[in-house]
Amino acid sequence: MVQETFFSKIIRREITADILYQDNLVTAFRDISPQAPSHILIVTNQCIPTINDIKPEHEAALGRMIISASLIAKKEKIAQDGYRLIINCNHNAGQEVYHIHMHLLGGCLLGPLLAR
Repeated sequence: MVQETFFSKIIRREITADILYQDNLVTAFRDISPQAPSHILIVTNQCIPTINDIKPEHEAALGRMIISASLIAKKEKIAQDGYRLIINCNHNAGQEVYHIHMHLLGGCLLGPLLAR
């Protein structure tokens, strides 16, 4: 059984968030603890805990995450200079909310992804 998440409440608009995009498959909103000038979370409307839990029927929602990231990056005016998309899976990767979400980060030089 999938647990209710904080993101589920944002999707249903029970919790206030700065929502930038929403359709029947995904919702995108600003992160409340931004790590870059533009830090947006794009979440699947259906609660899928991790990448490991993806099934073939989730393909449309996952594709929509990428398409919406591109649209949002253009609206945020970060597409030209570049941005980073990150999806963490489970504890060792740093996943804190067990509801698939993608971080869209940009608006500054982000540097290397991992410490060398």
